[in-house]
Amino acid sequence: MSAAPTQITWDDFQRVALHAGTVVRVEPFPEARKPAWKIWVDFGEYGIKKTSAQITDLYAPESLLGKQVLGVINFPPKQIAGFMSEFLLTGFHSEAGVVLASCERPVANGARLA
Repeated sequence: MSAAPTQITWDDFQRVALHAGTVVRVEPFPEARKPAWKIWVDFGEYGIKKTSAQITDLYAPESLLGKQVLGVINFPPKQIAGFMSEFLLTGFHSEAGVVLASCERPVANGARLA
């Protein structure tokens, strides 16, 4: 059993820019240490941002294109094996692999999680 998460305030939550976006491009990432895709997501007014994601166990590139996902867009960019990651793609670890966090119904690209 895990320890209870540390409590945060509403202000803490507000600082996390968690937005919806649509996957517009996916490429292999052979330079990554673990199997991963390079993914570009359209976050509407925040532009198209790219990231790498170790989600190859459950997602083929063609299944990702057009999928609406949730990403944290206010982390600083991070260099990963020669590729600049600009946001954190969110998901849940499972025995089968990472399950992406996504929208139950379509929302505008750039919509913020409330």
